[in-house]
Amino acid sequence: MGTILFLIFFPIIIALILLVSKADKVRDVIVKIAALAIAAVSIVVAVQYFKSGGENFAVNIEAVNYVMMVIEALLAIYIICTGIKHRKYLASIFALIQTPLLIWFELTNGHHIAVQNNMYVDRLSVIMILIIGIIGSLITVYALGYMKDFQHHHDDQPDRRPWFFFVMFIFLGAMVGLVTSNNMIWMYFFWEITSLSSFWLIGFTKTEEATNNAFRALIMNLLGGLGFAIGIVILGKVFGTLELSSMLALGSVYGELMAIPAVFFAFAGITKAAQMPFNSWLLGAMVAPTPTSALLHSSTMVKAGVFMIIKLAPVLGMSNFAGIMTIMVGGITFLMASFAAISQSNAKRVLAYSTIANLGLIVACGGIGTPEAVWAGVMLIIFHAVTKSLLFLCVGTAEHNIGSRDIEDMDGLFVRMPKLAGFMIIGIAGMLLAPFGMLISKWAAMTAFVDSGNVILVAIICFGSAVTAFYWIKWMGKLAGIVAGEERIDQNVHKEETFVHATLVALVIIVCLMFPLISMYMLVPYLEIVFGGLSAMVLSADNMIIMVVMIAVLVLLTGLFFGKTNKKIVPIYLAGANKGDNLTYQGSMGKDVAFKLRNWHMESYFGEKKMNLIGGIIATAMIVIGIGFMVGTLVSLLGGVA
Repeated sequence: MGTILFLIFFPIIIALILLVSKADKVRDVIVKIAALAIAAVSIVVAVQYFKSGGENFAVNIEAVNYVMMVIEALLAIYIICTGIKHRKYLASIFALIQTPLLIWFELTNGHHIAVQNNMYVDRLSVIMILIIGIIGSLITVYALGYMKDFQHHHDDQPDRRPWFFFVMFIFLGAMVGLVTSNNMIWMYFFWEITSLSSFWLIGFTKTEEATNNAFRALIMNLLGGLGFAIGIVILGKVFGTLELSSMLALGSVYGELMAIPAVFFAFAGITKAAQMPFNSWLLGAMVAPTPTSALLHSSTMVKAGVFMIIKLAPVLGMSNFAGIMTIMVGGITFLMASFAAISQSNAKRVLAYSTIANLGLIVACGGIGTPEAVWAGVMLIIFHAVTKSLLFLCVGTAEHNIGSRDIEDMDGLFVRMPKLAGFMIIGIAGMLLAPFGMLISKWAAMTAFVDSGNVILVAIICFGSAVTAFYWIKWMGKLAGIVAGEERIDQNVHKEETFVHATLVALVIIVCLMFPLISMYMLVPYLEIVFGGLSAMVLSADNMIIMVVMIAVLVLLTGLFFGKTNKKIVPIYLAGANKGDNLTYQGSMGKDVAFKLRNWHMESYFGEKKMNLIGGIIATAMIVIGIGFMVGTLVSLLGGVA
């Protein structure tokens, strides 16, 4: 228990120290030591609870509840005042509704509901802690070098880096609290802190665009928080419990009735995971510094949403309205966001749409609610966290050195920044190619979709996966090309950035090599406890071993031949007479023309506005229908009681 509390409170203490630390050298030392400590203790937690099927912690200290209540009230007052100041009244209205609602419930009915265990740690919590503790910490180390460049490029503005690192570490502590909370009121408390932290990080630059995007994120997540609060009230007043573990256990007793609070918790997860029609907040987060994007997309914010959905899986499924709503919203988001990514040349927007799409696939897996689907969903969470954080951070470094984040400006990156280009190619391969874990996990998800008997879902994952391959291959082709006349420009990359890139590349490979062990000793035991057994393994042990052998051979060959090629530039055909420099040719009018390599982004077919409109309408309809069925069930229940 002490290690869990350390991971919650230690980042908060570090955050407070960093808030008052102005010197770069002091900040560098504190962040590096703190990151190492958090990562190390996260590993200790994994070892400590490795053999445990799940441990409960009472933590029955009444003062904790009142402290949380006071902080919630203060945060609500802050949001209300900030919303009024910036004329974002919807944020103020949501805060004005949900916080008083929950405080009223806590002081009345909730006060009389006994909570046996406020905290709970199982293997899924351990997986999430490792993601938060290791990847989240690496992002903070990367941010040291990145934010120095950021401040250099914005030297006309006050240095607000102490505030930036303060919020990042608050974020890490809140996320650990969220994934270890069994008391839904406690989880809600940490849930709202992550929402406010993302608001601060997205609006960090204080430009008009950043402020507007930060409020969009806050409003959408407050809407999800309102759903969370309503779910807590229903769970407490109707079912007499506030514990997530009890809710899942009572699911088999109450059947479809438990879908009533589940639909509100699932709605909260959908907003937090940036599913359509709420995906615009995550796209707007791209205005923030790159470490923010990596933190939100890989190890914290959106992972809270899919964590909630995966946790709820036993009370979802094809048999109730909450499950069907979740499945369809996730599936539609996966397909439409994948299509939208085709039309993007901005690397961060490609990564953003890819993130939204993959989160949609995870949400759909959780919605199906079978052990096999959840197996695929959790594996997707793991591989997505590692690979996507690598790609986001690589794009941030590229942007600072080539002056652009546009994929079309990455011609010759393999010559200009060979190490970085190699890292990015490995990251894309991790998202796209066999035998890396993302593709294997998607295959497992497709198997689960087929077993569910939902033909629409099968079509969605087939088309969505094909589209995914299309936009990743376009990007990889850009990076792998050799262009004449380019000079290396990677000498100014901060050592912290290179260290984090290399570490994440190593993690991509290690996690793939450990795929069978993660499945066998972490995930399968968790599913056996939650679902009472597995009907079948999604991926056989033999297939997993074959996958690991393929990765080992690939790594070995890469190590043997890396840097040993005698590549040279030879005259090439340039649609005209080559001028001899392999960069220009003589066109049909006798003029010198510079050659350009450009991808076809098919904006007229898959423009993001069109995809967001179609996806948003369908996803909204699914949510409205799901809530409509919930209301019908509730009315029927009340009528039966009368």
